[in-house]
Amino acid sequence: MGVCVHLARYQQAALKTLQSAADGTDPVLIPLLGLAEGTGSVATAYKKRLRDGVDAGPSKQRLREELGDVLWHTAALAHVLGLDLEDIAAASLEKTKDRWRATPNDQRPRFDTDYPPHEQLPRQTTVTFTPTSRPDGHTVIAVTREDGSPAGDPLTSASHIEDDYRFHDAFHLAHAAVLGWSPVSRFLLGCKRRSRRGIDEAEDGGRAIAIEEGISALVFSYASRHHYFENVRHVDHELLITIDHMTAHLEVSVLRAADWEKAIMTGYAAWRQLRKHGGGRLEMDLDAQELTFIEV
Repeated sequence: MGVCVHLARYQQAALKTLQSAADGTDPVLIPLLGLAEGTGSVATAYKKRLRDGVDAGPSKQRLREELGDVLWHTAALAHVLGLDLEDIAAASLEKTKDRWRATPNDQRPRFDTDYPPHEQLPRQTTVTFTPTSRPDGHTVIAVTREDGSPAGDPLTSASHIEDDYRFHDAFHLAHAAVLGWSPVSRFLLGCKRRSRRGIDEAEDGGRAIAIEEGISALVFSYASRHHYFENVRHVDHELLITIDHMTAHLEVSVLRAADWEKAIMTGYAAWRQLRKHGGGRLEMDLDAQELTFIEV
């Protein structure tokens, strides 16, 4: 039967075999180079498996030894840097959960539950995008609510190059549907939380709206270089980190990077359909976290 070793005890045991660095040598250097060497050995062993076939490749015993060396040097390097291996492992799991596991729907906060119904994002609603010709011959997109009233001013792409950014309200509606958060959608749908002045100013006001618009423009710039996420499953993690920093002081900061990725992908799936058909209708469902395109 194998021995169960906790990471803290493993690190303590590993340090008993840590050799002192020679005088004048940076103590970080030896475990750092050892970690690089061990990682290279694992890669080399697996390369042989790929090149020569499974039977000619390294055994599990060999791979276990190589990975053990990596773990030992990681423990030693953490110690030299003043870090605890168990803390590193816990932080790594939390980071992974934030990146890859969306918040369960029954745990997703409702940011407006305690507000009057007219100040809540509609749990289900429909928004229509209709192309309209201007006198100058250009086409704009009129966005209307379920009752036919306008949701903001008619939109152009506001660019020298027509890239169909004029349909970008789909991104805001996706934020509302998936995250339960969108200062822009609150403005467009007329459900700002005016009954609480502090919330109206800080969460639903001009600065929050500008931040969400900035996120939409930032992601669009990235998306334009990645086929607008068609046949793409994931968003670059650095982009999600930037969004996290931009929203750190807002209520939406309690949600995970995985939630933002889902909102982005949902928005672009709808945007691509609006672009393809030159308009259409989007059904927003906050309970199901869905934004569905309907051709009109």
